[in-house]
Amino acid sequence: MNAQVNAPTPPDAESQVPLCVDLDGTLTPVDTLHETALALARVRPLALLALPRWLAGGRARLKHELSQRVQIDVSHLPYRRDLLEWLRGERSRGRRLVLATAADRRIAEAVAAHLGLFDEVIATDAGDNLAGAGKRAALVRRFGEQGFDYVGDHPVDLKVWPAARQAIVVGDAGLAARAARLATPGPLFATVPASPKLWLKAARLYQWVKNLLILVPALLSHRIAEAAVLQEALLAFLAFGLCASSVYLINDLLDLDADRRHPRKRRRPFASGALPARQGALAALLLALAAAAVALQVGLAFSAVLAAYYACTGAYSLRLKRAPIVDVMMLAGLYTIRIVAGGVATGVEVTFWLLAFSMFMFLSLAVVKRYAELHDAARAGLTQAAGRGYGAADLPLLLALGTASGFAAIVVLALYINSPQSQALYGDPRPLWLICPLLLYWVCRVWLLTTRGRMHDDPILFAMRDRTSLLIIGLMALTVLAAV
Repeated sequence: MNAQVNAPTPPDAESQVPLCVDLDGTLTPVDTLHETALALARVRPLALLALPRWLAGGRARLKHELSQRVQIDVSHLPYRRDLLEWLRGERSRGRRLVLATAADRRIAEAVAAHLGLFDEVIATDAGDNLAGAGKRAALVRRFGEQGFDYVGDHPVDLKVWPAARQAIVVGDAGLAARAARLATPGPLFATVPASPKLWLKAARLYQWVKNLLILVPALLSHRIAEAAVLQEALLAFLAFGLCASSVYLINDLLDLDADRRHPRKRRRPFASGALPARQGALAALLLALAAAAVALQVGLAFSAVLAAYYACTGAYSLRLKRAPIVDVMMLAGLYTIRIVAGGVATGVEVTFWLLAFSMFMFLSLAVVKRYAELHDAARAGLTQAAGRGYGAADLPLLLALGTASGFAAIVVLALYINSPQSQALYGDPRPLWLICPLLLYWVCRVWLLTTRGRMHDDPILFAMRDRTSLLIIGLMALTVLAAV
């Protein structure tokens, strides 16, 4: 009897065709060139002056020069989960996966090593930029016409798909239809376009509530009801709002790596890849120009204060946020400068008492913010807060600094209530004394919640959402009305 021999099942034809996958916009929704430029801006901002010279030598040289000076952490980049899952399925069938990208080779090889999916990397070197026609030529040299399938996301990939056997699209139905006219259509990994709501989230309109501080000088001087004063204050509020939104966009773009390491901030629009960094930079510029236009309507002196605010926030984003103590003092100063701006815009004098109270109170709130970040990092088992200059061992010191500063602000308030300036503004200042225990309770409660790990928002935004805080604000307002 002859023994029956089972021949091995030959692999299907499709599994023999290499699957070439683009990186920027495809495997990850971000553009690694823009990410690298932003990383350079964060660590060596003056080096950006060389960008025009590098770009004059071609995009390949630009990418090479950037990658020589800074490396982004690819382990924290956002990746398209649906595409990764499909690629793993293709690999399990024995298919050869190739990372074919216009990104610099250093970045491409780091991504391939991190994901552990790719058998080969074809990427941009110092001399050749593998985008569009250049990528097509490289893939045809390697695999031949119709000898590979290609996954892409951009209209520039329409130059690659005619040489591919199959076109797999990451994008919308329109791009998929155009690709289907050039190669056999494959799976479509649909993307969702950025919505206006997402842009509003990135601009953080809810943070504009902080700019209500601009109204404080007019309110405390009892001049807010004057039409001219109110008009200038509202224009100043708008200018600071536009400026602040521009600052938040820039801050998020410069803080991408730290945000992606944070349990909540990693879901921000730019950190998650939901919004492109290049458009974010353009939006920040347009908002800054709009803020300048409104500020000029208020006056040159106010415009100078706004420019100083913008410069301080730029210094904070680029460097000072990583300098211990300096960072919280700068945050406190950015709150206080809003009050100064309100005085300049309305022509109302900002008193020594208001500046002293602001300095101590906002320093306390700035330390609250930093303590909360460090406390979250410590609970996650980290010894250092990402992108900050503090370690877990600094928590007791921050607690002491923050509470002491808050109590100092209340002492300043008590001295003001008993001062001649207060006597001149209020018919009966005695009810104002009730503000001191109310504010003392609020400061103690904020710090109690913070040390318990329950302060997840900026403390000023927390006050606007917390019922107890709103009740205290209401009681203080009634106290002021009683004193008038």
